[in-house]
Amino acid sequence: MYKTIIRPILFQFDPEKVHYFTFGLIRFLSKIPGVKSIFRRLYVVEDKKLERTVFGLNFKNPVGLAAGFDKDAKLFNELSNFGFGFIEVGTITPKPQVGNPKKRLFRLKSDSAIVNRMGFNNGGLNEAVQRLKRNKGVLIGGNIGKNKITPNDAAVNDYELCFNGLFDYVDYFVVNVSSPNTPGLRELQDKEPLTKLLKQLQVLNFQKEKSKPILLKIAPDLTDEQLLDIIEIVKETKIDGLIATNTTISREGLLSENKKEIGGLSGKPLNNRSTEVIRFLHEKSNGAFPIIGVGGIHSAEDAIEKLNAGATLVQLYTGFVYEGPALIKEINKALLSSVN
Repeated sequence: MYKTIIRPILFQFDPEKVHYFTFGLIRFLSKIPGVKSIFRRLYVVEDKKLERTVFGLNFKNPVGLAAGFDKDAKLFNELSNFGFGFIEVGTITPKPQVGNPKKRLFRLKSDSAIVNRMGFNNGGLNEAVQRLKRNKGVLIGGNIGKNKITPNDAAVNDYELCFNGLFDYVDYFVVNVSSPNTPGLRELQDKEPLTKLLKQLQVLNFQKEKSKPILLKIAPDLTDEQLLDIIEIVKETKIDGLIATNTTISREGLLSENKKEIGGLSGKPLNNRSTEVIRFLHEKSNGAFPIIGVGGIHSAEDAIEKLNAGATLVQLYTGFVYEGPALIKEINKALLSSVN
């Protein structure tokens, strides 16, 4: 029904407007008595065999929602009714910011892809915290970044503010230095500034009564040498794992007319490269740390391929937009079939 009726209608309109319309619709429907139960019956798969314990956290299933979809932590409770095992909110910055000028979100229909240059648009740390206080048992990741106006030499301060502010309200953290849509942000992926940033967050982390997992989200555009540096950085800073990968700046092999739009590309064209990065990191590190695999998952086979490459968990974003919530159930059912 989603792919044959709902998606063709939604895809007639501006993607950013559709995103907010869909949010409003899900929120409205979820307030109607019985609708949440209907969603859960349709999409949630519960089975002990799907459960995963990763970096000390218990996941009901290994399929999560990637950051960028619920940027402001507005809909995580409702979205959990579609069967996700965990939801990552953000990217959250200390201060509110409007992001880049519109139009900044584009569908590449011929490629089953999306290009975005949103620019960390969000309501800021304080607003997100107030919403996260209403969490009803959803396992939450907090994806954190710096404000656009913050220079790179002061970026650590922004990440510290978000870390301390969100600490009591998220289950794990994701350090985002790999978005291509904030000028200069990817420079923080260089070995020296990245090591400094992660070490400082770990200092704060170990000062807490009980530390929380810190993950690093990396770009798919890193070279093998840079990926080897990332493995060393994980080892040196003792962070808990990686998310591979963020969106790409590559436009290789695209068919859509609007393929030259500036921004980060997600969706099917990213699938192979994301899996290559996961496999490389897993093999070169000898499986030393967990990897959350994200990028181009549009089918159960895509998800299983990433898990076989070395991912411990997977996340959806563009596949959720193109395939609908049935994709989550499809992946979890396939995973159950593979262990029975």
